[in-house]
Amino acid sequence: MRVQVLFFGILKDLAGAASAQLELASGATAADLWSELNRQTPALARFERSVALAVNQQYSEPGTPLHEGDEVALLPPVSGGGSVPDHPKPLKSAHCRLQCEAIDAESIIHRIKRGEDGAVLVFDGVARNNTRGRRTLYLEYEAYEAMALEKLEGLARQALEQFKIRDCAIAHRLGRIEIGESSVLIVVASAHRAAAFEACRWLIDTLKKVVPIWKKEYFVDGAVWADGDPFPEAVPTVSSAPADATTASAGEASKDLPNR
Repeated sequence: MRVQVLFFGILKDLAGAASAQLELASGATAADLWSELNRQTPALARFERSVALAVNQQYSEPGTPLHEGDEVALLPPVSGGGSVPDHPKPLKSAHCRLQCEAIDAESIIHRIKRGEDGAVLVFDGVARNNTRGRRTLYLEYEAYEAMALEKLEGLARQALEQFKIRDCAIAHRLGRIEIGESSVLIVVASAHRAAAFEACRWLIDTLKKVVPIWKKEYFVDGAVWADGDPFPEAVPTVSSAPADATTASAGEASKDLPNR
């Protein structure tokens, strides 16, 4: 059978492509796919304890059986650059959007705010001009777009259920971000400030762990994929090996790459 494989972040650099077609035996699992990819590109083996698999846009166990035409994405820890998306319009859901153009914070706040709100809290993630003493020129973000939008919308709906808030909105940039521009904006409206603060903090912290968006930082002397937080325990990785085994993490193996 033939399946479509998608590579993101540093895995895309190692594979030398954003996607590939892979022939597998009937009855093969996601783990079998990973083994075949390791045979073709041994450098991928360094990441088996930090990379997650998504089969048809859903996080999946290594033992998940595959079928003809499945789409399997290899996802390094998220840090949510790569190439600019090829869609000219934003991707939208009820509460969220992925977009290439600048985020208009005022319009989002105006759309969310209502007379019954006692607090409208805004988190504005901005591209800064340095990282650990290195001067940053610009950032690039890439995403597994359809899955990223679904996960963002899921987080928004969970926040509405979990916290005493009335509404929320999330906008995330893709493509090139200049210094001082917003990369992600979260707006939370609530009758009381405590719930708004709690929901906003939970949204950005969880987003950075589970939504498949990756950041690449371009410096005056090179470029590097930003280290992502480890996936939560609920998200399986491609390896079930003991955590204390000596294998390089995605952050350790993400060495500087030349400017392009």
